[in-house]
Amino acid sequence: MNNELIIRSSSSQVDFALLKDGKLVELHKEDKSTKSFSVGDIYLAKIRKTVPGLNAAFVNVGYEKDGFLHYHDLGPNVPTLLKFVKSVSTGKLKKFNLSNFPFEGGIEKDGAIADALQQNQSTLVQVIKEPISTKGPRLSSDLSIAGRYIVLVPFSNRVSISQKISSREEKTRLKKLMNSIRPKGFGVIVRTVAEGKKVAELDQDLQELLSKWTAMCKKITKAEYPSTVLSEMNRTSSFLRDIFNDSFSAIRVDDEELYDQIKETVQAIAPKKVSIVKLHQDKQTPIFEKYGVERQIKSAFGKTVSSTKGTYLVIEHTEALHVIDVNSGNRSNKSKNQEATALEVNMIAATEVARQLRLRDMGGIIVVDFIDMAKSENRNALFQHLKDEMEDDKAKHKILPPSKFGLVQITRQRVRPVMDIKTVEKNPNNVNGKDVEAPIVLVQKLAYEVDRIISKGVKGFTLTAHPFIAAFLTKGFPSIRLKWFFEHKKWIKIQPRDAYTYLEYHFHDDQGKKIR
Repeated sequence: MNNELIIRSSSSQVDFALLKDGKLVELHKEDKSTKSFSVGDIYLAKIRKTVPGLNAAFVNVGYEKDGFLHYHDLGPNVPTLLKFVKSVSTGKLKKFNLSNFPFEGGIEKDGAIADALQQNQSTLVQVIKEPISTKGPRLSSDLSIAGRYIVLVPFSNRVSISQKISSREEKTRLKKLMNSIRPKGFGVIVRTVAEGKKVAELDQDLQELLSKWTAMCKKITKAEYPSTVLSEMNRTSSFLRDIFNDSFSAIRVDDEELYDQIKETVQAIAPKKVSIVKLHQDKQTPIFEKYGVERQIKSAFGKTVSSTKGTYLVIEHTEALHVIDVNSGNRSNKSKNQEATALEVNMIAATEVARQLRLRDMGGIIVVDFIDMAKSENRNALFQHLKDEMEDDKAKHKILPPSKFGLVQITRQRVRPVMDIKTVEKNPNNVNGKDVEAPIVLVQKLAYEVDRIISKGVKGFTLTAHPFIAAFLTKGFPSIRLKWFFEHKKWIKIQPRDAYTYLEYHFHDDQGKKIR
């Protein structure tokens, strides 16, 4: 498995795409032009009001909508945090290590918000979910500062190890090691990438996080309300920090300043891999065009998403949930065994569903309507396959087994707005003023139609299309028509028609009649 990161920079935003074996699996955007609220940012803010009915407080963090702080997101040591913020803000506390700072008693697990917080009280809050739709950011006062190998948790003494580290001996080693180097008053969470690392590397990471903590505390004494006291590193760097591993074969970027910044980041986390960072210097071809990202964006973000062997998904977004419908296309014509066909289609669809969840960053409740299967062992095989495909997904998620109706329910952590990219364009023929799908989406539809017609046993047929579309299908090597020939062992005649509108096409049999 080869991972490539392709980064496109402009004056207003940075787009970066993660390719897995050449296939687009994640797409992120960082907006430079507007104030953004990123997961991990820490703010000095004041409680605007508490709402007992919601058992939550609304906090002014400088967004048009107040941030939402629920009682369960306060953290057990919020009294100690409030006391610390007050002491630092007034200048009484000038040393920010917590070894001699007296801890207060923890709050009750199921207490009331009014007993923990008061209106106009100063506190530190951290963004755990970016503003989505009409809602402000979701906040927590259970602070954490993420590093490459560990996460530093102030006002705690716990050492937690990533559940993805399976070796009991390694967990024991890491726990003993962290207990020996962590300062009093700080807990740590050991991340998966720390597996097998030596004490020197972990200690260096810890010291960098403690330096961030000290710098943040110094800002508190002079900060106004509300203000950012600790910013998560830019999304590209944080993305690299969290997912970078030996499987990365290339990081390509088209901006020289960003190129230098990324080289520094890679030098810090994996010095031996600095050589894979490349500067894209081709001024004629944009970086996303060069590496096929633009084409994949157009074909992967529509309402209908095609997959292999004629299978396709229909994805609907609502305020409450996301619904994905699995369709077999023409596969039902290729097997006499309905159960085997359903299993094959569902397996293909499960792989694409896992990709789409990461690609669009879909969160909340997702319901997938797979094709019904009568045998429980097939439903179990599908369930296991879907879990395996989602193993690389960094967002917290839970998958329920398929119901008898073929429905699979998934909950996936929603921390930022879903990635929504328009895949329609203005109709060049100005027909009814309606938008039309992008040409690359049309080509996918044509491939599906060719597959469907051949599966019906039609021997000879012709595709008629606008001259631009006909040229697109026939030019180059290998052309799209040649690829169809390799797949179906059938040569398809393509004839241009000047009278057609830009995206109009028809299939005709050998008698000249339209095939419907």
